[in-house]
Amino acid sequence: MIKKILLPAVLILISLGTIFAQERLVNKANEKYEDYSFSPAIDIYQKVLEKGYVSSDLLKKLGNSYYFNADYQQAAETYKRLVDEYESEVGPEYYFRYAQTLRTLGDYDRSDAMMSKFSDLTADDNRAVKYKSDTDYLAEIEKNSGRYELQPFEYNSVYSEFAPTFYKEGLIFSSDRDTGNLARYRHTWNSKDFLDLYKINADSVSENVVTKMDRTINTRFHESTSAITKDGNTIYFTRNNLKEGKFVKDDKGIIRLKIFRATVQDGEWASIEELPFNSDAYSVANPALGPNERMLYFASDMPGSFGESDIFRVTINSDGTFGTPENLGPNINTASRETFPYVTSKEILYFSSDGHVGLGGLDIFATKIKNNRFTDPIFNVGRSVNSKLDDFTFIFNEETREGYFASNREEGTGADDIYSFVENTPLVFDCFQQISGTVRDKISNEVLVGATVKVIDENNEEILTTITDSEGNYSLTIDCNQGNFVRALTEGYVPAEEYLGTSDGKPRIMDFYLERDTVTAGFGDDLAKLLQLSTIYFDLNKYNIRPDAEVEIQKVIAAMDKYPSLKIKVNSHTDSRGVDAYNLWLSQKRADSTVEYMISKGITADRLMGEGYGETRLVNECGNGVRCASDKHQLNRRSEFIILE
Repeated sequence: MIKKILLPAVLILISLGTIFAQERLVNKANEKYEDYSFSPAIDIYQKVLEKGYVSSDLLKKLGNSYYFNADYQQAAETYKRLVDEYESEVGPEYYFRYAQTLRTLGDYDRSDAMMSKFSDLTADDNRAVKYKSDTDYLAEIEKNSGRYELQPFEYNSVYSEFAPTFYKEGLIFSSDRDTGNLARYRHTWNSKDFLDLYKINADSVSENVVTKMDRTINTRFHESTSAITKDGNTIYFTRNNLKEGKFVKDDKGIIRLKIFRATVQDGEWASIEELPFNSDAYSVANPALGPNERMLYFASDMPGSFGESDIFRVTINSDGTFGTPENLGPNINTASRETFPYVTSKEILYFSSDGHVGLGGLDIFATKIKNNRFTDPIFNVGRSVNSKLDDFTFIFNEETREGYFASNREEGTGADDIYSFVENTPLVFDCFQQISGTVRDKISNEVLVGATVKVIDENNEEILTTITDSEGNYSLTIDCNQGNFVRALTEGYVPAEEYLGTSDGKPRIMDFYLERDTVTAGFGDDLAKLLQLSTIYFDLNKYNIRPDAEVEIQKVIAAMDKYPSLKIKVNSHTDSRGVDAYNLWLSQKRADSTVEYMISKGITADRLMGEGYGETRLVNECGNGVRCASDKHQLNRRSEFIILE
């Protein structure tokens, strides 16, 4: 009996011991994960999984650890298990990352299904907006593909090489190829050696020899992405947050990245200083100089960021000080990663992102900087520069059409490899659209000669202006890569405006119909003349409303609808032919029929009067006994619209 009691107790103790051991391992893995030590965290999480312990939190962190280490195959498998087994506990970001990993595997249908779920859960996320607005993204990417001829960088190794920078006749690049480092100097993010900066064919002892930059630049920890001035005398580079040779961690225990600047003194790099907008609380990395070297672009997760890393820029003042960093905005930055900026001599911004829709992992995108703004469409540069995996640190010489970038694609030599390329077909950034039309009075339909037509951008700045010709026509050519407002205006009228978004550049006809801002008239004025209406005529001996007259009366009705206090007296007339008494009766019938027509169209009777004047108010010499042509007599058979109030 005692044995029967002891056996279950022992089993319970063993089971509890196993659970406690697993929880300790999970806690240890979580500590590594929170410390960005993803490689050891992966090892521990996998051990726990092998022992049969699983939870949604474990799968989330394991999937993220693979994701941030660019092991997309393992990340996809982990996210799949998370979605399949814990769907109710899966937040939108995991659908997004799962979709990204599926793209790297070429499973675009499944990826699109996950992006659709992500979009349904986060309708306001700009990544969802971009995805929904470009559902045929693969076809768009194909349009830009095949423009580059690629070659491997002959100095790649079995380690990582990336972040090329033009320097003199050669390059500076980043690598972890120095295997002499002790294991304690390896980064726990990916268990790789720390990075240093190297140079080739620039200040080397001989040609085609890779040499490490001197110790004033390189430390035993990370130095990577760099930017250097054209004269070669100033370099900006990324380094771990160090003080007196020791790591500095933030409140969460994370070692951040900072940008440093060094200058050449007596042929050596000296005066190394960190930039003033660095912080112990966030990372600042991946510097790039604008074409005039007065603007520094960089990546950061500083306050004001939209996502995991955003691209910023800051002015470099003439005295070497800096302005205030500026986020490039939601057209460039998303809730994911935007990083590794590069700006060409023609102000084309290239950058890497996994927030914009691409082929998988980080893709390289390009956009034109216009008027110091980033409102143009963003182009995926296409295959073969972009692949299913990560593609980044793109640089390009627009004069030679040659450049370099890095990728971790499967056919590479090492973990990351540099590739050289020649661009055979440039991206087309400029888009022109012809817009034309006519400006008219809304009520009278008369053309408005000399009316002004303006093009105003989304920042309310006037870009173009023209005036209508003698026929009320205008024509303008606008930039269809950005949204514009087209506005027509002239004195005495309320301006009219229409918005044109980005387009394919096809010609567009835009007619404007302007309303008068007020009826500047007084008692006794003829409204028809003020509105520039055609005269309302009647046929001989008839008082019915002719079709041509109906069109003009409708314009009077429109004016009375617009100005509810307006009251009108309809004065009708005849020509001189016929008996005077008959003509007086006929003109009254014409006045009455006009008033009745207007009442039938919604104008109240208390706003209308009608009076016939027969032949007493002729407009020409065609009186009794005067021989006149029929068209002259026609001019007297008319109605007028006299303002009473």
